[in-house]
Amino acid sequence: MEQKEQDQPGLDAAAAAEASSTPAKTAKSETWEWIKALVIAGVLVIVIRWFLFSPFIVDGDSMRPNFSTGERLIVNKIIYDIRAPKRGEVIVFHAPEGKDYIKRVIALPGETVKVTGDKVFINGQEIDQPYIKEAIEQANKEGHAYNTLSDFPETKVPDGEIFAMGDNRPNSKDSRAKSVGFVPYNKIVGRSEVIFWPVNKISFIHF
Repeated sequence: MEQKEQDQPGLDAAAAAEASSTPAKTAKSETWEWIKALVIAGVLVIVIRWFLFSPFIVDGDSMRPNFSTGERLIVNKIIYDIRAPKRGEVIVFHAPEGKDYIKRVIALPGETVKVTGDKVFINGQEIDQPYIKEAIEQANKEGHAYNTLSDFPETKVPDGEIFAMGDNRPNSKDSRAKSVGFVPYNKIVGRSEVIFWPVNKISFIHF
């Protein structure tokens, strides 16, 4: 009995030491979990930024009235790894002069395209252009064509390339210009998906 009484203080001290170390272990464990979470988040941001989606800032008036200078977009970079571009989609691509342009897909590989005034013909048939319908109607009311920049002679789009134009036909450097020409698939960054800035214009882009 006396032996037990002598051992008890030692046991109490060991228990107290173990109890005091528990908060330290818990804090260390939580810190490590936060570090792992931040690393994973960082990796996801890099993957999303470089491989899946990318921000793009509209610079210039070539896509008015649908897109304006300063608007920020989210570009889907993976969609054209899955399928080919479609007519009417708004794309971002690397232009020959070293800048990224935002334009609309008008004609696809193997199609013939012709631009005469406000009319666009694909394989000899005039196509509907709802994205600039109001602009064309307004110009006609004012007594002139909307497209006052240039026409484009009937030409066949090469394989693996597309013909693109800006919505602001009177003020757009696009596939009609020899310096830009047809856009190869491997120069396309991706499809514009969402306007995320300014806040009052946040919306998905419809095609």
